Amino acid sequence: MLEHYMSVWGATLLNPDEIEGLIPSHITTQNDLNSWEQDNILEAENWLSRKKLNTHQILTQTFLQKLHRRMFNKTWRWAGQFRKSDKNIGVDWRIIHTELKLLFDDTLYQIAYQSYSIDEIAARFHHRLVWIHPFINGNGRHARLITDQLLITVNQPRFSWGSNYQLYKPSSIRKKYIEALRSSDKKDFRALLAFVRS
Repeated sequence: MLEHYMSVWGATLLNPDEIEGLIPSHITTQNDLNSWEQDNILEAENWLSRKKLNTHQILTQTFLQKLHRRMFNKTWRWAGQFRKSDKNIGVDWRIIHTELKLLFDDTLYQIAYQSYSIDEIAARFHHRLVWIHPFINGNGRHARLITDQLLITVNQPRFSWGSNYQLYKPSSIRKKYIEALRSSDKKDFRALLAFVRS
């Protein structure tokens, strides 16, 4: 059993009850957990690649939860469930449903009325979903995957995310990503827009 969840800069900390939700019993290190989660996520990406979805289908709480469940269903018993406690990041857990509804409505409006470029709409969507932080863990990876799917539904290429899909590991690229998100917290999206296509 994983004795404690090693903190990665910018990661969500798990409490002992949440760690008890770990499904595979052989995992004892953070590297083991990262590898197991990554295999689970790849299965979810394969599942998603076979789907033909439109924007209205993916911008729902049902799909949001289904995707998270697919990404982590072999790792965590609570996969796909919204968190029921406050974390070091994210909105008050009691308003997650409300914030997600506002996010989906705003994003659909922005796409319909071309409020920004599609890249900026997707980057703003990603930032806000990470800011809401609906799940216990895996929010960044989940938000990147659903953002890419949003781009696909409007016939745009996926983001490159700093040319590194392993943003869950400590690195200079992860640091740059977190800094871009923090700039976006202050309504300055320039760094994030540069990062997502770098």
